[in-house]
Amino acid sequence: MAINLRKGQRINIGLSKISVGLGWNPNEGTGYDFDLDASAIMIGTDRLIPSEEFFIFYGNTDSPEGSLHHSGDDPTGGNSDGGDDEVINVDLDKVDPRINEILFVVTIHEAAQRRQNYGQVREAYIRIVDEANGAEIAKYELDEDFSIETGIEFGRLYKRDGNWKFEASGIGYREDLAFFLSKYFKGQIIK
Repeated sequence: MAINLRKGQRINIGLSKISVGLGWNPNEGTGYDFDLDASAIMIGTDRLIPSEEFFIFYGNTDSPEGSLHHSGDDPTGGNSDGGDDEVINVDLDKVDPRINEILFVVTIHEAAQRRQNYGQVREAYIRIVDEANGAEIAKYELDEDFSIETGIEFGRLYKRDGNWKFEASGIGYREDLAFFLSKYFKGQIIK
């Protein structure tokens, strides 16, 4: 039976191959499509990405060591019919040993130009699925009203004592994708 997580709640993963599904339903009538972008940020103990290839999003769908794979962009929020809009497959056994945390964030593409925010999005969630059998392990549904935020940290995988755990974060930002990259990467961006 899947666990319904509350903000800040943590669970042990106990599996190596999981998928992280992110879903949302934009409200109708805003004049533009809602292009929400799921990303995974692979962070070392110094709170930084070792190189830009460890920033997984629609423009870089695979981590260099093959531990993460992004399903690709859903530019309208219409990929699913009540299910995951974007999925990131994770093989925890393959994660580079320098990485001890993976953040999952979702940002609204061109939010400022389109005057969009999370107050116009409903039924947003992150869920962890066992890749072996498709069973849902845990799900966290955003229940706060993020009326001005344009980027949300949904959750994070992190390693403690050699074991991977997941924490439901639910932290809102009034920022775009570039903010998250600049926060965790200090090198020159070449893509």
